[in-house]
Amino acid sequence: MAAAEVARGGAERYFTRWYKPGTTGKGVGSGSGRQRRGGDWCLCPVADVKGRPCEDFCVLQHSNRRHVFSQLWHNNSTSCCRICVITLAEAHPLLQSGKTITSINYQISANCSRLQNKVSGKSKRGAQFLTELAPLCRISSSDGEEYTIYSCIRGRLIEVNENILSNPAILQEKPSTEGYIAVVLPKFEESKSITQGLLTQKEYEEVLLKRLNSSS
Repeated sequence: MAAAEVARGGAERYFTRWYKPGTTGKGVGSGSGRQRRGGDWCLCPVADVKGRPCEDFCVLQHSNRRHVFSQLWHNNSTSCCRICVITLAEAHPLLQSGKTITSINYQISANCSRLQNKVSGKSKRGAQFLTELAPLCRISSSDGEEYTIYSCIRGRLIEVNENILSNPAILQEKPSTEGYIAVVLPKFEESKSITQGLLTQKEYEEVLLKRLNSSS
């Protein structure tokens, strides 16, 4: 399984957390990213994911190029790309109390299902290519809301987590481990730059604090 390290609780040990926040709807600037100005990184507004309030995503980027995934990569050259696991961020509405997931659908359109993604060979032939705004799945809750989960990064879709289809509760109980959404492999030449539009954990915590202050 491509996300075996995450499922075994290795999210903190082997992965670096990056965040893609949604907008607060109150102009707080939670749809932020990092850009370089005068040689320094700074927080600045960027397009959030489709503008849905507080629908935040977390990208777990594998931090050790030489570690694990040997079964998946068969020790070929793509193993030095930093594989990414797409999950829900802590503040996502689906992870708040009172939310019950009723369905998870990887059927994106009439002609596109993430479940039909077939990857073969060392070069991962057949993998669906994803842009930052490519939808991975749609999740419905008992209150009638529907949430679209986006890739947040460019790359090839390696696998989706089919376990959450039969057991949606693990997405809420263990969103960073067994409840992950999908595994994405960035292009080799983009593996170091894909996080430029994302926030570090510290920056994300600052966003959450701003939201809290704006609502009080």
